[in-house]
Amino acid sequence: MKLKSTAVLFISLAMLVLATVACEKEGDAEKAGKEIDKAFDAAKEKVHDATK
Repeated sequence: MKLKSTAVLFISLAMLVLATVACEKEGDAEKAGKEIDKAFDAAKEKVHDATK
């Protein structure tokens, strides 16, 4: 039973490390998404200001 718990822990930690390393670099899609978010936030602010 202890071997099974150790194996599950090791696999979980390995997956966490791989996921962290894989998401380190920002791709073009993420950059575009951030720009879209900024534009949406700016538009939301303008609408909010206009409806005061």
